[in-house]
Amino acid sequence: MLTNPRATRVKAVRALGRRSARERAHRFVADGPQSVREVLRFAPATAVEVFVDAETAQRHADLLEQARAADVPVHDCTAQVLAELADTQHPQGILAVCRPVDVPLDDALDAVVEPTAGFVVVLAQVRDPGNAGTVLRGADAAGARAVIVTDSSVDLYNPKVVRSTAGSLWHLPVVVGASLESVIDGCRRRGIAVLAADGAGEVLLPDADLHGPHAWVMGNEAWGLPHEVRDRCDEVVRVPIHGHAESLNLAMAATICLYASAAAQTPVKSTASRR
Repeated sequence: MLTNPRATRVKAVRALGRRSARERAHRFVADGPQSVREVLRFAPATAVEVFVDAETAQRHADLLEQARAADVPVHDCTAQVLAELADTQHPQGILAVCRPVDVPLDDALDAVVEPTAGFVVVLAQVRDPGNAGTVLRGADAAGARAVIVTDSSVDLYNPKVVRSTAGSLWHLPVVVGASLESVIDGCRRRGIAVLAADGAGEVLLPDADLHGPHAWVMGNEAWGLPHEVRDRCDEVVRVPIHGHAESLNLAMAATICLYASAAAQTPVKSTASRR
């Protein structure tokens, strides 16, 4: 039982709330039952250790069984220690220390064209952790092949980003730290269309051709995509607004675009096959 909030092990985990510490240790924290459940289910080899308080251990005994079955050490903690470990004001009683899960850029882009056409979302200068995590969650739900977080965007392993993904971080390939230039160049070499999602677009989303392999480039929450980035893309696409709203939230617009891609690439079943 870990009882001392000032213990060296506790301080080391708490430090992972800082990007510099995460990069040095090559570790990050997955906080809460949902995140812990998904890492143990989909990527148990990346789980290093689990910390849990007594109340949560009783309520989520299944998670501890999963951890032990995967040979992941489980540390019992007092509620005070767990509160010190967590990055939130209201800890959820359990967290896991994990290894990074990102993949090389080439692997992610290859997946967009093989074995069939698919789509990927690229976060360019997306700085808000909640938005980044929500876009990744939407990409997972829409069936994107990967999510690419460029070097000018928020750290994917920021605790707020990880929580916002609601476990989707472990469901699809993710890339971190790639330059937008290398992403666009990689798409060009593979015949992947590069679509900028921006309110300044001349192409309306319903008119965009989303049947082939393509990459959605999503810009900053406040100012969108710079004109030099839009100029490098094959098309600049905007979501039509039929009411009086001035604009759409980044995560909302991204989800609409991704579901349009999913609809364009999902085979339509015949009436006979549905009977």
